Amino acid sequence: MGILEIKDVGKRFGGLQALSDVNLSVKENSCHAIIGPNGAGKSTLLNCLVGKLIPDSGSVMFDGQSVLGRSPYEINQMGISRVFQTPEIFGDLTVMENMLIPIFAKRDGAFRMHAIESVLAEKQVIEQAEAMLEEMNMADKRHMHAAAMSRGDKRRLEIGMCLSQEPRLLLLDEPTAGMARADTNNTIDLLKEIKEERDITIAIIEHDMHVVFSLADRITVLAQGTPLVEDDPQNIRGNPKVREAYLGESA
Repeated sequence: MGILEIKDVGKRFGGLQALSDVNLSVKENSCHAIIGPNGAGKSTLLNCLVGKLIPDSGSVMFDGQSVLGRSPYEINQMGISRVFQTPEIFGDLTVMENMLIPIFAKRDGAFRMHAIESVLAEKQVIEQAEAMLEEMNMADKRHMHAAAMSRGDKRRLEIGMCLSQEPRLLLLDEPTAGMARADTNNTIDLLKEIKEERDITIAIIEHDMHVVFSLADRITVLAQGTPLVEDDPQNIRGNPKVREAYLGESA
């Protein structure tokens, strides 16, 4: 049994069946990629995992506990963190201040913008934030306003903010979208390091197959809201069903 177990999940929006009988098991400490053409149901599935949507049917279990009916905050406290397609950072704050936010939220359960000064006075919190900035190779940017950084650095900061909450499952929603190739490669290298050095499970939605095949231990292909194929990366590459559904090639 995996750390994340999705069983018979279905979700409908009006007349559209976005997900139908989705079954998926993600092994602990692995990287599991979910791919498929636009409209395949990837983002809908991810939103069901983090409390933004509630499936019409089925179950979603994380480490033996249901995530259904829980708020996004509660799911985060269970040990699930999400990286969004567009980096979710505070552009008017410095890099250091951004890094303090999730650490404070993990400890005290909420973040109040006026509390930054009190947080800064706490040595332990500062040390934890500085250590994460070092790990993300961003210590030299600690006083920079986040809005002034490149998209690649914003993504690196967001990943660091997620990791500072010490999640057991990191969900990545198209983490390299809109990046130049150099930033994409840097992000791949960062995620490889995280995968190798941390006790963490990664689930990734990504269109860039270079990213997928660089990171994934296992790949699930969705087509029209239903898993079409699940296999190891080396077997996915030449699968005729994948070529037809995902690449638009005739099998």
